[in-house]
Amino acid sequence: MDTRHPPFDSRDLRNAFGCFATGVTVVTARGNDDRLVGVTANSFSSVSLDPPIVSWNLGRKSPSLQGFEEAGRFIVNILASDQEALSNHFAGKSPEKFTGIEFDEGLARLPILRGCTAVIECRTIQSLVVGDHVLFLGEVEQYRYQGREPLMFCQGAYLPGSTSGQR
Repeated sequence: MDTRHPPFDSRDLRNAFGCFATGVTVVTARGNDDRLVGVTANSFSSVSLDPPIVSWNLGRKSPSLQGFEEAGRFIVNILASDQEALSNHFAGKSPEKFTGIEFDEGLARLPILRGCTAVIECRTIQSLVVGDHVLFLGEVEQYRYQGREPLMFCQGAYLPGSTSGQR
Protein backbone atom coordinates (compact mmCIF):
# COMPACT_ATOMS: atom_id res chain seq x y z
CA MET A 1 0.00 0.00 0.00
CA ASP A 2 1.45 3.35 -1.05
CA THR A 3 1.14 5.90 1.78
CA ARG A 4 3.19 8.66 0.14
CA HIS A 5 1.56 12.05 -0.25
CA PRO A 6 1.68 14.08 -3.45
CA PRO A 7 4.36 16.81 -3.44
CA PHE A 8 3.39 19.92 -1.50
CA ASP A 9 3.73 23.47 -2.75
CA SER A 10 6.56 24.55 -0.41
CA ARG A 11 5.42 28.20 -0.26
CA ASP A 12 1.88 27.17 0.60
CA LEU A 13 3.09 24.70 3.26
CA ARG A 14 5.27 27.45 4.74
CA ASN A 15 2.14 29.64 4.96
CA ALA A 16 0.37 26.86 6.87
CA PHE A 17 3.30 26.50 9.28
CA GLY A 18 3.28 30.29 9.69
CA CYS A 19 -0.16 30.13 11.31
CA PHE A 20 1.57 28.97 14.48
CA ALA A 21 2.62 32.05 16.49
CA THR A 22 6.12 31.85 17.91
CA GLY A 23 8.51 33.86 19.97
CA VAL A 24 11.59 35.24 18.24
CA THR A 25 15.16 34.42 19.22
CA VAL A 26 18.64 35.26 18.05
CA VAL A 27 20.93 32.27 18.52
CA THR A 28 24.59 33.20 18.90
CA ALA A 29 27.93 31.37 19.06
CA ARG A 30 31.66 31.79 18.50
CA GLY A 31 33.32 29.59 15.85
CA ASN A 32 36.81 28.06 16.00
CA ASP A 33 38.30 31.07 14.21
CA ASP A 34 36.86 33.31 16.98
CA ARG A 35 34.28 34.61 14.47
CA LEU A 36 30.96 35.51 16.04
CA VAL A 37 27.84 34.07 14.43
CA GLY A 38 24.21 34.92 15.07
CA VAL A 39 20.92 34.14 13.36
CA THR A 40 17.29 34.98 13.97
CA ALA A 41 15.36 31.79 14.67
CA ASN A 42 11.79 31.05 15.67
CA SER A 43 12.39 27.29 15.75
CA PHE A 44 13.44 27.34 19.42
CA SER A 45 11.71 24.87 21.74
CA SER A 46 12.14 23.37 25.18
CA VAL A 47 12.59 19.60 24.97
CA SER A 48 13.23 18.36 28.52
CA LEU A 49 13.42 19.73 32.06
CA ASP A 50 15.42 16.81 33.51
CA PRO A 51 18.00 17.17 32.16
CA PRO A 52 17.27 20.66 30.82
CA ILE A 53 17.47 20.41 27.02
CA VAL A 54 16.37 22.80 24.27
CA SER A 55 16.33 22.59 20.48
CA TRP A 56 16.51 24.91 17.50
CA ASN A 57 17.31 24.41 13.82
CA LEU A 58 19.24 26.13 11.07
CA GLY A 59 19.09 25.72 7.29
CA ARG A 60 21.83 23.52 5.83
CA LYS A 61 22.74 26.28 3.36
CA SER A 62 23.21 28.95 6.05
CA PRO A 63 26.65 30.61 5.94
CA SER A 64 26.58 30.51 9.76
CA LEU A 65 26.17 26.73 9.99
CA GLN A 66 29.90 25.95 10.18
CA GLY A 67 30.37 28.40 13.06
CA PHE A 68 27.56 26.80 15.07
CA GLU A 69 28.87 23.30 14.36
CA GLU A 70 32.39 24.28 15.45
CA ALA A 71 31.34 26.15 18.57
CA GLY A 72 30.03 23.19 20.53
CA ARG A 73 27.70 25.55 22.38
CA PHE A 74 25.19 28.30 21.68
CA ILE A 75 23.16 30.98 23.38
CA VAL A 76 19.45 31.47 22.79
CA ASN A 77 18.64 35.17 23.21
CA ILE A 78 14.84 35.44 23.51
CA LEU A 79 13.96 38.86 22.14
CA ALA A 80 11.78 41.38 23.94
CA SER A 81 8.86 43.10 22.23
CA ASP A 82 10.92 46.23 21.52
CA GLN A 83 13.71 44.31 19.72
CA GLU A 84 12.17 43.92 16.27
CA ALA A 85 15.11 45.81 14.70
CA LEU A 86 17.54 43.31 16.27
CA SER A 87 15.50 40.42 14.87
CA ASN A 88 15.59 41.95 11.38
CA HIS A 89 19.32 42.69 11.68
CA PHE A 90 20.25 39.08 12.50
CA ALA A 91 17.86 37.77 9.83
CA GLY A 92 19.95 39.61 7.22
CA LYS A 93 22.73 38.22 5.08
CA SER A 94 25.61 40.41 6.31
CA PRO A 95 28.65 38.34 7.34
CA GLU A 96 29.52 40.98 9.98
CA LYS A 97 26.31 40.84 11.99
CA PHE A 98 27.91 42.01 15.22
CA THR A 99 29.21 45.32 13.86
CA GLY A 100 27.56 48.05 15.90
CA ILE A 101 25.74 45.58 18.16
CA GLU A 102 26.28 45.85 21.92
CA PHE A 103 26.65 42.54 23.71
CA ASP A 104 28.15 40.97 26.80
CA GLU A 105 30.08 37.72 26.97
CA GLY A 106 28.72 34.56 28.55
CA LEU A 107 30.22 31.12 28.99
CA ALA A 108 33.13 30.48 26.62
CA ARG A 109 32.96 34.17 25.63
CA LEU A 110 29.78 33.63 23.58
CA PRO A 111 27.81 36.80 22.80
CA ILE A 112 24.79 37.66 24.94
CA LEU A 113 22.60 40.33 23.37
CA ARG A 114 21.54 43.12 25.70
CA GLY A 115 17.92 43.81 26.65
CA CYS A 116 16.52 40.35 25.89
CA THR A 117 13.63 38.97 27.90
CA ALA A 118 15.62 35.76 28.54
CA VAL A 119 19.04 34.28 27.78
CA ILE A 120 19.70 30.53 27.76
CA GLU A 121 23.31 29.33 27.53
CA CYS A 122 23.74 25.79 26.21
CA ARG A 123 26.30 23.13 25.42
CA THR A 124 25.52 21.34 22.15
CA ILE A 125 24.85 17.68 22.91
CA GLN A 126 23.78 16.62 19.43
CA SER A 127 23.18 17.95 15.95
CA LEU A 128 21.18 16.04 13.38
CA VAL A 129 20.65 16.62 9.68
CA VAL A 130 16.88 16.60 9.21
CA GLY A 131 15.76 17.36 5.65
CA ASP A 132 17.05 20.77 4.59
CA HIS A 133 17.93 21.81 8.18
CA VAL A 134 20.28 20.86 11.01
CA LEU A 135 18.58 20.32 14.36
CA PHE A 136 20.67 21.38 17.36
CA LEU A 137 20.00 19.95 20.82
CA GLY A 138 21.61 21.75 23.74
CA GLU A 139 21.83 21.11 27.45
CA VAL A 140 21.14 24.28 29.43
CA GLU A 141 24.20 25.33 31.44
CA GLN A 142 22.81 28.58 32.81
CA TYR A 143 19.97 31.00 32.14
CA ARG A 144 18.45 34.27 33.27
CA TYR A 145 15.30 36.19 32.49
CA GLN A 146 13.77 39.61 33.05
CA GLY A 147 10.11 38.81 32.45
CA ARG A 148 9.77 41.44 29.71
CA GLU A 149 7.08 40.99 27.05
CA PRO A 150 8.50 38.78 24.26
CA LEU A 151 8.62 39.62 20.57
CA MET A 152 6.08 37.44 18.73
CA PHE A 153 5.80 36.44 15.07
CA CYS A 154 2.90 34.91 13.11
CA GLN A 155 1.85 34.70 9.44
CA GLY A 156 4.96 36.49 8.24
CA ALA A 157 4.66 39.51 10.55
CA TYR A 158 5.48 40.66 14.06
CA LEU A 159 2.44 40.71 16.33
CA PRO A 160 1.23 43.94 17.96
CA GLY A 161 3.37 44.95 20.90
CA SER A 162 6.55 45.13 18.81
CA THR A 163 8.17 48.50 18.18
CA SER A 164 6.34 48.93 14.90
CA GLY A 165 3.09 47.43 16.13
CA GLN A 166 2.17 46.67 12.49
CA ARG A 167 0.98 43.39 11.04
